[in-house]
Amino acid sequence: MIPSATLFDPVPIRAVGAMLRAARFAADPSVAARGVCVLLNGQTEFIEKYFEVIDELRSRGFAVATMDWRGQGGSDRLLGDDHRKSFITDFSAYDEDLDTLMNWIVRPMLKDGEKPFALAHSMGAHNLLRHLVRRPGDFEACVLNAPMIAISLRGQREWLVRAVTAFEVWRRNAGGWVWGMEGRDPHNVTFTTQMVTSDPQRFERTQMLLREHPDLRLAGATWGWLAAAMRSMAWLRTRAEAITTPLLVVGAGADRICLTPAARAFAQRLPNGEYFEIADAGHEVLMERNLYRAQFWAAFDAFTKKHRAPE
Repeated sequence: MIPSATLFDPVPIRAVGAMLRAARFAADPSVAARGVCVLLNGQTEFIEKYFEVIDELRSRGFAVATMDWRGQGGSDRLLGDDHRKSFITDFSAYDEDLDTLMNWIVRPMLKDGEKPFALAHSMGAHNLLRHLVRRPGDFEACVLNAPMIAISLRGQREWLVRAVTAFEVWRRNAGGWVWGMEGRDPHNVTFTTQMVTSDPQRFERTQMLLREHPDLRLAGATWGWLAAAMRSMAWLRTRAEAITTPLLVVGAGADRICLTPAARAFAQRLPNGEYFEIADAGHEVLMERNLYRAQFWAAFDAFTKKHRAPE
């Protein structure tokens, strides 16, 4: 199988308010076809980081469609003063991004009557859940890894974070860095200071990509992004029962970014949801050590086989 890194040919697609960078990859022709899997990355991430995952999906018979969300990766950045800032005014803009990916990339890849699968991480999983509330019939089944149902506030009280966030937006500082993000740059993050994986090789692979392509990097959240995220998480947490698509929610037992208990509780309320937790895995399970990744892929394979066996 030709590796995804060799096949990578970005496709620009126009969403309302931003130009997005998307990509599609054919399944490995030597294995039985399984249809299309939509791969949705998390906040600060980019397509190249997922080449290994894309190849693992292709080796399972899935064609893959993916993109960079607006404001990150190779898609349009939304602030001119510092492109390392993660900014959004409302998560409905991400709804537009996913609708655009579905309309221009995913649907032309499907056979008549076929629905795609999805594999989504963190903020990508959150945005996918929003889509499933709005458009419940779009996907056959979805796997959500460490979904952003609630986030760690680094020991701060939630009422205080909400108050300060509202104040900063009110005083027109929505584009300012959230506490602790000033001066932060992915180039300066080391394996000992990062909080997402216990695998030094996969962490270094991502750092190498950022050194080779510095324009892909994103440093951290702004007050505007945090305000929008908190509104969207509060909205989503009231709608678990409305999501009828079959879902597998994978929790990371050692997640320091998203709150695993919140994901577990959300999954238990889903009408057609399953929950699987990988003890001791960090937030980026798909960038973790092989010990944890093997558990993830075993759960993924069992779940997807129930909903569409290889042809």
